Amino acid sequence: MPKQTRVMLKVGAAAIVVAALVVAVEVPVSAHHAFGAEFDPNRPVVLRGPVVKVEWVNPHTWIHVEVAGEDGSTNVWMVEGGTPNTLLRRGLSRDSIPIGAVIVVDGYQSKDRTARANGRDVTFEDGRKFFMGSSGTGAPRDGRDATEPSR
Repeated sequence: MPKQTRVMLKVGAAAIVVAALVVAVEVPVSAHHAFGAEFDPNRPVVLRGPVVKVEWVNPHTWIHVEVAGEDGSTNVWMVEGGTPNTLLRRGLSRDSIPIGAVIVVDGYQSKDRTARANGRDVTFEDGRKFFMGSSGTGAPRDGRDATEPSR
């Protein structure tokens, strides 16, 4: 086989390997789950407590809330919200959720029954209420999101 042909085959093989690596790296970054993959529409929860941490990151925001149990113990729940951009358009920012603020979250518990929930609404002590869920991902339609299409 001529040397030029061998070089071209090596370059072609290298290009295929690089393309495969790019695809392999891109899939996890762009992957996104539907509501039904992680959360149970038949397990609504209402969580009340102080905010202990806020993660304003893509693809979902997370609000960590310390919730008191009936036995007096406390547990920190991770509450998933929509994307930071979506919440910003609704008037909610990271600074609107100060650490220590007592909030009420209406949402749905995770399918694995851990202290994780998908937040539908967050209500602040002063009565302000924000829709923090994401529409079109399989979350139950209950009319609280004015942007979701009617059936």
